[in-house]
Amino acid sequence: MLLTIVLLPLLLGTLATFWLGSRSRLLTACAAGTVTATSLGLLLSMAPAVLAGETVMNAWPWVPEIGLNLTFRLDGLSMMFAGLILFIGLMIILYAHYYLSAKDSAGKFYSEMMLFMAAMLGVVLSDNLLLLVVFWELTSVSSFLLVGYWSYRPDARAGARQALAVTGGGGLAMLGGFVLLGQIAGTYELSEMLGHVAAIQADPMFLPALLLILLGAFTKSAQFPFHFWLPDAMAAPTPVSAYLHSATMVKAGVFLLMRMYPVLAGSGYFEAIVTTVGLITVLFAAFIAIFKHDLKGLLAYSTVSHLGLITFLVGLGSPLAAVAAVFHVLNHATFKASLFMIAGIVDHETHSRDMRKLGGLWSLMPWTATLSMVAAASMAGVPLTNGFLSKEMFFTEAVVGTSGAFAWLVPALVTLAGVCSVAYSLRFVHDTYFNGPLGDVPNTHPHEPPLGMKLPAILLVTLCIVVGVLPALTLGPLVDVAATALAGKPLPEYHLAIWHGFNLPLLMSAIALVVGVALYLMLAKNKRLHRIESEAWFGRATGRQMFEGLVDGLFVLAARVTTRLENGSLQSYVAWMLGGVVLVVGWPLLSSGIGTGPRELLPASPLAIMIWLLLGAVSLALALQHHKRFQAVVLVGVVGLVTSLTFVSLSAPDLALTQLSVEVVSTVLLLMGLALLPQHSPRESSSTRRARDAALALAAGAGMAWLTWVFVTRDYSSISWYFLDKSIPVGGGSNVVNVILVDFRGYDTFGEITVLGIAAIGVLALMEGMRTRRPTQDSDGRTWTFAAQPLMLRVAAGVVLPVALVFTIYIFMRGHNMPGGGFIAGLITAVALVLQFMSMGQAKAEYLLRGQGGRRFVKWIGSGLGIAGLTGVGAFVWGRPFLTSAHGYPVVPVLGELPLASAALFDLGVYLVVVGSTLLTISVLGTVTREAPGASGLRQKVLS
Repeated sequence: MLLTIVLLPLLLGTLATFWLGSRSRLLTACAAGTVTATSLGLLLSMAPAVLAGETVMNAWPWVPEIGLNLTFRLDGLSMMFAGLILFIGLMIILYAHYYLSAKDSAGKFYSEMMLFMAAMLGVVLSDNLLLLVVFWELTSVSSFLLVGYWSYRPDARAGARQALAVTGGGGLAMLGGFVLLGQIAGTYELSEMLGHVAAIQADPMFLPALLLILLGAFTKSAQFPFHFWLPDAMAAPTPVSAYLHSATMVKAGVFLLMRMYPVLAGSGYFEAIVTTVGLITVLFAAFIAIFKHDLKGLLAYSTVSHLGLITFLVGLGSPLAAVAAVFHVLNHATFKASLFMIAGIVDHETHSRDMRKLGGLWSLMPWTATLSMVAAASMAGVPLTNGFLSKEMFFTEAVVGTSGAFAWLVPALVTLAGVCSVAYSLRFVHDTYFNGPLGDVPNTHPHEPPLGMKLPAILLVTLCIVVGVLPALTLGPLVDVAATALAGKPLPEYHLAIWHGFNLPLLMSAIALVVGVALYLMLAKNKRLHRIESEAWFGRATGRQMFEGLVDGLFVLAARVTTRLENGSLQSYVAWMLGGVVLVVGWPLLSSGIGTGPRELLPASPLAIMIWLLLGAVSLALALQHHKRFQAVVLVGVVGLVTSLTFVSLSAPDLALTQLSVEVVSTVLLLMGLALLPQHSPRESSSTRRARDAALALAAGAGMAWLTWVFVTRDYSSISWYFLDKSIPVGGGSNVVNVILVDFRGYDTFGEITVLGIAAIGVLALMEGMRTRRPTQDSDGRTWTFAAQPLMLRVAAGVVLPVALVFTIYIFMRGHNMPGGGFIAGLITAVALVLQFMSMGQAKAEYLLRGQGGRRFVKWIGSGLGIAGLTGVGAFVWGRPFLTSAHGYPVVPVLGELPLASAALFDLGVYLVVVGSTLLTISVLGTVTREAPGASGLRQKVLS
């Protein structure tokens, strides 16, 4: 059930809205609303059990080897946040339908919103910490897409990149903290960690884990000094701001603090860090919000301040602070989402959010103004609103939760924050709807928006009043179970009520209201506030300036390193790589004193000695003759031939056959590629560089030889017994090598053929349209001629092709039980078809193959990858891991018992990718030197 709640928006919601986006804006919104309402209905169906104190758990294994499982947990805290995500999301869907213009893509917006909603649901419902990280990073990516929705605007792109960098970086830090925490606890299941809290906090790695996790939470919830990304994200469409920055994304950080509180709190470090950061944030952001001239900018800083308030309450650690924290999460979501929507309405009607230009809208938009005043009153903490109740609880906990030197300082600071809150709330209303006539805005004739656009704000503002008057009746049960889950223990008796008598918190509220109004009136006199630019106060000490300076510094450093290392010299690159390997690997091994092992050595056979001498001679000749490219290719082929003989001597016929086939194909491809280059490489290296290269080559070669010697002269425990034992019963084949490739290590093979296909298509992309002149002479002055292919070659090719194809089928079909398989079969087919290109010429060969300039070969590659991928996905139908093969031995009349395995389909995909990649590369390389349609012929070098 819990997985369904997440999957509905993740799969159905994103796909349906994306598909409907170009067809009907109304149907797109309805689809998004239906999916959201269905998930909300499923959540509410489990609410009675959760409100009764139960915890709903659902779990499925995913990657159990690393502790990653699909474990979901629904208790009071997660139900509160999930309900908030879905309910506010439903309001935003309705609001966005009216807000977005006809030029804005509805499919893009709603599909990205569904993706983000699913990610947030995954965050709040996950019990497995690694799973939480997966959804956490998905929120960063999807919010990046939403903030940058208007991608044509530079400020939207910049805000999206900045938000992704800050929150994504915090997410990586959080991942490190979770890994440390999981290693300490021996599990990544949060519900299991609760039984090992004392041991976790006693571990020396607890403090680093705590700091990393808090860094992730603070960056996500825009806590000081990471607050700067949130105001810059206001370049997003208002529905995005109303959703992400009131009830969802920015609340993910405080949710993490609440969820991890039972594990992390109690050590003293958690409380000290969290309360300090929260208190600084609530005061700093509240003060800055007063001086913001942009409606959404003011709301952004007020959001940062209120998030600091919640963070401060979580850090206090008392049970009643937990109640105040979860209560304010709900209250803040209602009044802040409505205020963002109202700011969007004002922007929608006047095309401006600058409060220095607004004013006088009360007479033009009275309903919107009334909604603004109620929501702003709740934000300021005016009595009879829900904001007043949670502010009173905040003041109460600030008084009773501090002692000693902070007994007067903390209450004074939070009262000052309350003063600033009243001031910026009053400014939001006064500068927008009063304070003179409407200024110089793009649209000087605004009017009330459609009812559908106002309806979500009306519902949320109504909740502000209803909860403010009847808190215990409306949200009391939900707050109780959520605060209990946060505290991790039963709560003492408390009451959510409007009146608690005359006390110090009430006095603090009165002071905040009176002084806040006076402060605003003083600043607003003669519109003095409009002339204050808060951005100039801090110079380059603002978070944004420091972030941009850090990014610019990284780019400068990267440019210097790139200029120093990436100088266009392949020799330099290889030298750095080999030098680094020799230094990093060789030095520790040499200093360890490891030498020849105790294993008994066997005498070398004369054949082996001859092969080694041949390999050494060829390698030396290659080093001396590498400037002559044709000879170098031939010598490399000889090295490959010697390697295949080595495989034969080690009883590996599969590898030997593969090596031979690869050598033939690669030699042809190399020769075609070298035909585009001069025949001789210029001698540009100085004697010093040649000496350096020789030293590095000898060091690397000697190091590998020595490392190999160290290993082979020691006894070792091989895992080959496992594959030999499991090859037939598990993989259904007796050819262990092939079973490993298509079953045990099938995922590796799938990755390898993907890379092969990408490489071939990369050749097409790089060289398509490229043309070069055929040379008339070689470097020695001898003339090139393009005569017709020899008759014997054409006859031989005609005979070889059908024989090779029959042999290919034989090799392919026997591959699962005897040497062979799709890769070798593909190479044999490729060699036979390469021979056809050589005998007929490219034009005729491609015509007969219907190559379509290589396009058909691209389809072969795609088909091969698709068949291989679908074979792997098919295992999911039977609840097995990806690429698990099925096999059987049906009895067929006449043929008898047939060994069949689904791995044959995977092998077919491998076969198609190998053939398609080879032919595509040949087609592209051949086309580069084609001078006229139908031109063909094998280049033959004839002495002039």
